[in-house]
Amino acid sequence: MNALNMVNILDSIIPISQFNKGQAAKIFSDVKRTGTKIVVKNNVPECILLSPESYQKMVEDYEDALLAAEAQKRLSQTVDYATHDDILKKFNLTDADLDDVEVNLE
Repeated sequence: MNALNMVNILDSIIPISQFNKGQAAKIFSDVKRTGTKIVVKNNVPECILLSPESYQKMVEDYEDALLAAEAQKRLSQTVDYATHDDILKKFNLTDADLDDVEVNLE
């Protein structure tokens, strides 16, 4: 979603009374074109209208930020990694014991 600068914000504000005057179709058309409208009631923001594309992008950006934060957290931790040989030894296995094992990863 494009960052809204001050001019975009002022252009995107619409009074809720426009819905009462039968202008919903025009407002929704504007949202599809511009991506965002801020609906105000008594000069106070009441809700924000987003196009489905803008909403999807916002959700994906949020999920990406959560994943990046989790990755950063994990990378900052000190972890002792086990090698393949360490795991085999721990469970008293050999490579031959695993030859007939089928693994499906999704």
